[in-house]
Amino acid sequence: MRRLLRGLFIVWTVLRFGLDELLLSSFEHPVLRRLTRLVSLGRNLRAPRGERLRLALESLGPIFVKFGQVLSTRRDLLPADVADQLARLQDRVPPFDSERAVGIVEQSLGRSLTELFASFERQPVASASIAQVHFATLHGGRPVAVKVLRPGMLSVIEKDLALMHMMAGWLERLSADGRRLKPREVVAEFDTYLHDELDLLREASNAAQLRRNMQGMNLVLIPEMVWDFCTTDVLVMERMNGVPINQMQRLREAGVDIKKLARDGVTIFFTQVFRDGFFHADMHPGNIQVSLDPSTFGRYISLDFGIVGTLTEVDKEYLAQNFTAFFRRDYKRVAELHLESGWVPAGTRVDALEAAIRSVCEPYFDRPLKEISLGLVLMRLFQTSRRFQVEIQPQLVLLQKTLLNIEGLGRDLDPDLDLWTTAKPFLEKWMVEQVGPARLWKQLKAEAPMYAKLLPTLPRLLHQALSRPPAGSLQGVQELLAEQRRTNRLLQALLYGAVGFFIGLLTMVLVQVSGGV
Repeated sequence: MRRLLRGLFIVWTVLRFGLDELLLSSFEHPVLRRLTRLVSLGRNLRAPRGERLRLALESLGPIFVKFGQVLSTRRDLLPADVADQLARLQDRVPPFDSERAVGIVEQSLGRSLTELFASFERQPVASASIAQVHFATLHGGRPVAVKVLRPGMLSVIEKDLALMHMMAGWLERLSADGRRLKPREVVAEFDTYLHDELDLLREASNAAQLRRNMQGMNLVLIPEMVWDFCTTDVLVMERMNGVPINQMQRLREAGVDIKKLARDGVTIFFTQVFRDGFFHADMHPGNIQVSLDPSTFGRYISLDFGIVGTLTEVDKEYLAQNFTAFFRRDYKRVAELHLESGWVPAGTRVDALEAAIRSVCEPYFDRPLKEISLGLVLMRLFQTSRRFQVEIQPQLVLLQKTLLNIEGLGRDLDPDLDLWTTAKPFLEKWMVEQVGPARLWKQLKAEAPMYAKLLPTLPRLLHQALSRPPAGSLQGVQELLAEQRRTNRLLQALLYGAVGFFIGLLTMVLVQVSGGV
């Protein structure tokens, strides 16, 4: 019944704001035009279409607001008036009552507002779909930002997620193509990330991890968490002062190098994805600012860490090899990688898949970002994947979404940015680090404690294996074989360790010699 009521509310909202009229007006058939005039009767649809769409998404709740936030970064796919209105969803969602926010802070932290803060600004400085932010000052004089979760969010989100789960199930049952897309797994992944975003303590932990990962790059600032004031409903962090990245004129007037900013954004993204496997996955302009402070001038400021993406070593290596092959235009290798990973059926012809991928990607190389739409490229790749029965990988959905965010930001900052040329050296360097001597030496150091534990027992195990007489029973033979296998593994580990150490030592010697030359 809850799903039915929510479905009826969605339909009513669509009709109330005239979104059905917007859809039908895009068709030129005379029957549909008459239908457009019919559905518009008796409704006040004089407000601009972009404003109506924004208000409808705000009425439908946080999931729909997030959908609008993603759309707002794709100005190449949207009319300017619609994109401008959707951009307001990034940090200007109507706030909830400040007294309720104060009540949540006091209840969650267990003290009165005057005990917690020397000052607290009741007017929020930013309001988003999940929470709103107030500025405050701690009693020691430290300026902070206080993020407060919107009340009643869990029940609203779970209603929408229940509908999405239900529709995903229908899609899988009704369509073989739908099953290939794994909609239930994708919705389950989205479900997990949304519930994570409702836990501000988890967000604080995400921010701390990203801060550690990015510490030595000097490209991005991430606020420090005030852990004594962080709970699941309230998050208190270092106050960051910057200019929103979409305020381009203000940044130019301040002297920020916009082209460098665009290149730095690509570097930050690929570092988080391929080096760390832990990336900010909600990079719309409302969460990205630029520092104008003299000590950190021109650096990015990242905010809102409720949604982060993670990749396994297998995922990172597969993606890096794919990207590198793309940049080298080695479409055969891309096709082979799809086969090796099991993403396409085993009987797929490599040459046919190679030709299909080439036809999608080749037209876009050597073009600036203003002439490329990753959205259109992904759409054509999707059509190709359906032809070859490629299975969609749910764990990469957040990465695809973030890649579209990065493209939208890059296009706004520097339309002449060559995305491929900027990213290629980074990926090639990363691949060398994964398979070169440095990687070998790192693995040897990681395995050293295990070798240290095994080596003292090796003589005893060898003596037991050599001195034990052959057993007549089947059990005795099995025990002997098992002992021999253990001994063989130890010998193999010792041999690999010695060879690895020798190679690492030889590599360091060669580096020193070449440096001396």
